[in-house]
Amino acid sequence: MVYIVDDDASVREALAWLLRSRRLLSEAFDSAEAFEQALGDAVPTTPACILLDVRMPGASGLALFDRLLERGVAQAWPVIFLTGHASVATAVESVKRGAFDFCEKPFSDNALVDRVERALALSEERLAQLILQRALQARLDELTERERDVLRLVAEGRPNKLIADELGISVRTVEVHRARVFEKMEVKSAVELAQKLQKLEL
Repeated sequence: MVYIVDDDASVREALAWLLRSRRLLSEAFDSAEAFEQALGDAVPTTPACILLDVRMPGASGLALFDRLLERGVAQAWPVIFLTGHASVATAVESVKRGAFDFCEKPFSDNALVDRVERALALSEERLAQLILQRALQARLDELTERERDVLRLVAEGRPNKLIADELGISVRTVEVHRARVFEKMEVKSAVELAQKLQKLEL
């Protein structure tokens, strides 16, 4: 899905037609407020990108972008700014802050759709990562406090004896906790466990 947020009806219609010609679904909004209202509290679960006009009456595209960044929406749904010549510098600055790209009006149809397709591919990749992270976090949340202690030390490569000494428990108890950690986290080795934790940026 491509979300178009632009106060100019002719631009919205032209973009919708262009996207249809490349077999891409779109939904258009005439303001930042209308888009936010439609979005509500929803969390992105399917690939999408946002074509966002920089300057609009009411909340600007930049203000909307800031709010989408805060919510994590702009990370899952890449934002492509549509900008006039006067606001190119502003759009470039937004790209540095996390926007996917910007397209200067009047834009080349093919170049814009190519950017949209790249943004959708990135959205699919990011959502897959987010789904994996949520699943890993859910498994991590199932661990007891002691199992979490053991998990961190195992992931650091500590042998059972050193873990037992540091936590003040027996080696046998460490072995039991270690086995439960591996089972709950669905791993078979300390290396695999460390790799999964890296994906969670722990």
